[in-house]
Amino acid sequence: MDSQRGALLPRSSSIGSTNNVESEPLQIRRSTPLDREQIVSLCRSSLGWQESDPNERFFEWKHDRSPFGASPSWVAVSPDGQIVGLRVFLRWEFQAPASLSTRRTSITAVRAVDTATHPDWQGRGIFTKLTLAALDELRGDGLDVVFNTPNEQSRPGYLKMGWQTVGRVPVGVQVSSVLSASRLAGAKAPAERWNSSTHAGLDARTILGDSLSLNRLLDRLPRTDRIATQPTAEYLQWRYDFKPLGYRALPLGDSLNDGLLLFRVRRRGTATELTVCDVLTPKGTKIRKAIRYLLRTAKADYAIAAVGHGTLAAGFIPTNRLGPILVWREVNREGIPTIGDLSLSLGDIELF
Repeated sequence: MDSQRGALLPRSSSIGSTNNVESEPLQIRRSTPLDREQIVSLCRSSLGWQESDPNERFFEWKHDRSPFGASPSWVAVSPDGQIVGLRVFLRWEFQAPASLSTRRTSITAVRAVDTATHPDWQGRGIFTKLTLAALDELRGDGLDVVFNTPNEQSRPGYLKMGWQTVGRVPVGVQVSSVLSASRLAGAKAPAERWNSSTHAGLDARTILGDSLSLNRLLDRLPRTDRIATQPTAEYLQWRYDFKPLGYRALPLGDSLNDGLLLFRVRRRGTATELTVCDVLTPKGTKIRKAIRYLLRTAKADYAIAAVGHGTLAAGFIPTNRLGPILVWREVNREGIPTIGDLSLSLGDIELF
């Protein structure tokens, strides 16, 4: 149901004009499928979507096809009916051990992801109004929590709206050579969104498409005693399906039962990064040789992975500066987890 709660923001009589600003009602409401055309237009004008990039297909994959359900979103509508603001939350679900859950082991969540404001309406608090309106309705929907990994610029705004800092997600790095280690200094820039071409491994969509073998592997994975994304076949087949992101897979034996690494290769500043997104291995599986093989065949300067899942034994060195800072917002589920309560892969927290 659309929310009819409005918010008053000063604006001019037309979107393109900023003179003679006066207060007129700006409607904040939940979006509907009929809003999609205007939403895409807004993203093009405010986020710089290029015609040559698959941004619209990316948006559809991310928000319409998730096994957790379609993403709820909220829009700000001007008096003349134009959508001038957007806030989208990606649905997610965690599994938690009974010792960390007061009600059930399933934690329903959303990840605060896409936001856009028309250039002529920026600086007028639309982002905050959309976010707070969304939280109010999500509480009524029964949602448990919101989480995300905002950057340095946006994190203070989230903290003002009630988000709390969980901590920096622990990651480890493994360099391919002494020369490559020097390139880490140039890897502070944001990574490129789309993939770099590589022949390392196999197409992830093809490997994960074998549902029977994949489920056999998943049945062999060790259970965690921490909050984690449940790696079901349906989830993995969606998560690593979008071709332009270039996800690859490396089976660790003659059959999928022996384990699987999911990864991608892309540029980050002056370096080539191998991101180990998910490590799906039975207990006791060694991945050191597989990581060295991937670094070599992908011609990557370094590999990065979440600490855990056998990565320390594979030669990854923990680093304090590369992991993103995770923030958490209570909605219906009380309690802020510590970083030690969570078991997150880079596939869970990679920027969408």
